Amino acid sequence: MSVDHYENFPVASVLLPKRLRRPIEAIYRFARGADDIADEGEAGDAERLQALAVYGAELERIERGQRPADPAFNELAEVIGEWHLPLQLFRDLLAAFAQDVVKKRYTDEAELLDYCRRSANPVGRLLVHLVDRAGNENLQRSDCICTALQLINFWQDIAIDWEKDRVYLPQTDLARFGIDEAQIAERRWSAGWAALLDYQTDRTRRLLLEGAPLVHQLPGRMGWEIRLTVQGGLRILEKIRRVRGDVFRHRPLLGASDWLVMSGRSLFM
Repeated sequence: MSVDHYENFPVASVLLPKRLRRPIEAIYRFARGADDIADEGEAGDAERLQALAVYGAELERIERGQRPADPAFNELAEVIGEWHLPLQLFRDLLAAFAQDVVKKRYTDEAELLDYCRRSANPVGRLLVHLVDRAGNENLQRSDCICTALQLINFWQDIAIDWEKDRVYLPQTDLARFGIDEAQIAERRWSAGWAALLDYQTDRTRRLLLEGAPLVHQLPGRMGWEIRLTVQGGLRILEKIRRVRGDVFRHRPLLGASDWLVMSGRSLFM
């Protein structure tokens, strides 16, 4: 897809079966649009929340079988009806984006994972529904992958999020490793910072690998798509680890050589 954001993970790539590209793009447009309302531009908090409420109202119309008030939601309504997608997953996304507007710090890992449950996991669950593989085990593995990918985005974007007054590193973890927010503001690397990022990337990698067996349960090209996505996440973690967590000066980006490595590793999952 042509989007105005750098994506480290493939979105509606050529690996996807053609019949799934339309519903996946509709889901992505909904999620990307709502996320941009929470994140981009100069709007105040009240204005952002009101705009997200408009998205919620459109979901209510879709649930009642009514035509969306905004034609931009027509395709989403058609996709939800055609593929019988659970509307609660879209509501969860909106709840997470609304939380982003008002909540800037996370006390502990449990709080952060609850956010990921609503901000990332619904997308994976929707994809699993699209390929009719929505058994409990598959959904749990999908959650592991999506939560891990969300966490990877947090770790690679620490400096970017700081500019938005957001810190996703749990406060208990900052205290445990002797890090205060002034160090983030100063973009200052230290041995303690390296230990903190090692801790975060280790547990994120374990979570990603816990979900990885899902790729064997997904049919055809969708399975290969998710293989590549998992390998993308693992590769970014490697890059963060290689610079000992100094994402201030070395934000990880995936280049052509990385995609070759990821493709090769995908063959042996």
